[in-house]
Amino acid sequence: MAVTTTLSNHYKYMLLTNAIDMDNDLFKVILMVDTFVFDPDSHATLADVTASQLATGNGYTQNTATLTKTAPVIEDDAQDLATIAWDDVQWTATGGIIGPFKSAIIYDDTTVDKTVFGHIDLGAPIQVADGNIVILRGLSLEI
Repeated sequence: MAVTTTLSNHYKYMLLTNAIDMDNDLFKVILMVDTFVFDPDSHATLADVTASQLATGNGYTQNTATLTKTAPVIEDDAQDLATIAWDDVQWTATGGIIGPFKSAIIYDDTTVDKTVFGHIDLGAPIQVADGNIVILRGLSLEI
């Protein structure tokens, strides 16, 4: 199962116009229904993707999973990179199944329009059975 990521074009614009502060803004992650197909042109804000977000229930609550940075944005001149990384995010299924979902969206909760940062396609639909945990590990961006 290959995991792929795609940045939204609106995020790139917001970053280059200094509307996003990678060090200080609050980023969140949401799970998307398994039929959701990301479009980097038209999925610019949270409002653009809300209809395809997994419903609240069984241990998943919409718009509450906050990403906590593991460290400030890091500049690595030796590798010609800048990196931001976040702690793992997890949900525990309680009272039923979480899913099916196939992807996640990271968005900036600080910007006025709640800018969609990007999309993580997990490669295949996932269901988390009651009592089990789903964890998104190693969330980071290198540019």
